[in-house]
Amino acid sequence: MAERSTLATMWARVQTWEGFLVCVLIFIVLMNTALSPQFLTLSNQINLFQLSIEKIIVALVMTFVIINAEIDLSVGSMMGLAACAFGFLFKAGVDPVLAIGITLLIGLAGGALNGVFIAYVGLPSLVVTLATLIGFRGLARVLVEDRGITDFPLWFDNLGQQGLIGPVPFALIAFFALCALLWVVLQRSGFGRKTYVIGTNREVAAFAGIDTARHKLILFTASGLVSAFAGLLYAARVGAVRGDVALGFELDIITMVLLGGVSIFGGSGTLVGTLLAILIVLNLRNGMALLNITGHIQTGVIGILLIASVLVPRLNVSTLFGAKKHEEGSA
Repeated sequence: MAERSTLATMWARVQTWEGFLVCVLIFIVLMNTALSPQFLTLSNQINLFQLSIEKIIVALVMTFVIINAEIDLSVGSMMGLAACAFGFLFKAGVDPVLAIGITLLIGLAGGALNGVFIAYVGLPSLVVTLATLIGFRGLARVLVEDRGITDFPLWFDNLGQQGLIGPVPFALIAFFALCALLWVVLQRSGFGRKTYVIGTNREVAAFAGIDTARHKLILFTASGLVSAFAGLLYAARVGAVRGDVALGFELDIITMVLLGGVSIFGGSGTLVGTLLAILIVLNLRNGMALLNITGHIQTGVIGILLIASVLVPRLNVSTLFGAKKHEEGSA
């Protein structure tokens, strides 16, 4: 009897969206393992995260933004602006540590700018962040023009290119630490509960006494700050910055969040789902790279995933299973 209850519990979990993602992830890992002997090596597993570490860090905060029924299209441009601002300041003779601090403040200010127009002026986040996507990218190109900036301090390059604990780099440690922190905030705090409530119905949240404008301002400010941090990590990993840094990164970031089951209409989703979607996207890209599939095809696959991530989660997985059982019973 206990064994039957355990099986029923496991089957119920498989029928959830997160359970479905786990099955997809296992399938992709098995396929990559069968097709490439290099896939399961430690160096490749670290490389799998390292090459997209900036995107997956921003995806964690984007989860909060979309659950709150908003969108931030400017994250990639803010990453580029932050990287270029650091390079500009460094070349201008500013102390690197001070340059990092100023760069993070730029991210804070850029995110707050988005938040003010969205939360207090009342403009749609899609319009505001589309405008700042263009504006931040333009400012980044103004700072560095058409040249690349290199020759950063060795300690800065090592931060992005060398292992901090064994072969594990600083950025990967920061990702897991941020993941744990944000999971607690979203699932175990009042701030997280307010994020869900506002995303479900902003009017009801305001009627319940929640300061919805302040909440949205905090979310977009955090998005700008984390994006700037990710831009610095990119500069350290690559060892150079140009005006096109992180161009188009928002596509992958939003795909990961929506594929994780976060509703584009807000009010639902989890960081666990986002993390599973991150692993799916990273393993897909890594597997295709090991098979020498070009970047353009990889981008096309991610684009298809973006469409699927909007459409498929709208289908209730358990309902599909239930409908299938009903048809079999009728037959």
